[in-house]
Amino acid sequence: MSTNPQHVECLIIGSGPAGYTAAIYAARADMHPVMYMGIQPGGQLTTTTEVENFPGYPEGITGPEMMEQLKQQAERFGTDIRWGMVTEVDASQRPFKVKADDGAEIIAETIIIATGATAKYLGLPSEEEFKGGGVSACATCDGFFYKGKDVAVVGGGDTAAEEATYLAKLCRKVYLIVRRDELRASKAMQKRVINTPNIEILWNHETKELFGEKSGFMKTLKGAVLKNNKTGEERVIDIDGFFVAIGHKPNSELFQGVLDMDETGYIITKPDSTATNVPGIFACGDVQDKVFRQAVTAAGTGCMAALEAERFLAAQND
Repeated sequence: MSTNPQHVECLIIGSGPAGYTAAIYAARADMHPVMYMGIQPGGQLTTTTEVENFPGYPEGITGPEMMEQLKQQAERFGTDIRWGMVTEVDASQRPFKVKADDGAEIIAETIIIATGATAKYLGLPSEEEFKGGGVSACATCDGFFYKGKDVAVVGGGDTAAEEATYLAKLCRKVYLIVRRDELRASKAMQKRVINTPNIEILWNHETKELFGEKSGFMKTLKGAVLKNNKTGEERVIDIDGFFVAIGHKPNSELFQGVLDMDETGYIITKPDSTATNVPGIFACGDVQDKVFRQAVTAAGTGCMAALEAERFLAAQND
């Protein structure tokens, strides 16, 4: 490390509802936070179009617009927001030694992790093409836009079953595309899916391609080409929405072997807290929440993390 690394009270890793809310609270508490926005500035919401379920926006707002407003609010109170990524954290002793990809070296009294999670997709080029134009990884976020329409959900676990039953209340028809001849979902969820009349389960099917219409920046999904894994036959379904529910991957690699995590990589925090097993390091948002995964809950835990970081520093100074 160089002889003159920057010393900061609060380093926030990652942007998005959790990171920006943490920054707003930390800045207002005179902690002079520094934030590195990470690989996807603004987080998952920047891949969505309309957001209508975040309080305070009666007419709705686009995900990118909301993230820009949160960024401006954090900057207004003095947050030092930087492009780039944190590449190394030495958590063996406090204050923590941190390196970033812009060459900066930082000594941080506290760290707030808000790196979020990344939805897993099938990896089809056409899937990427229609993101924001019919393809989504969150039924509770985007299901409302498909009221009375036909949609498909991909997956066979609890998340897929939950998304399908949620969408069935809004949509005319829901196809549940399952790769195998059985669901991995819990028995209760399986029963709910099977007993929902407007859900049609397509067993042993995989999605080959999605198709639709494109006009300039406007993209409108029209359908999907499916393949039966047993017979090899192809089938076309007409749908307006395609929901991928094959899981999320928390962006926690930087802290592997350092912080306590569950088997899938979600950071474990103490009950009713954002504190990790390392004193002075806090985690908020989707990197530690595999249950709700909503912008509003992420913002709530971002607030908690900043308040806890402030209290932690105050206790150190007593």
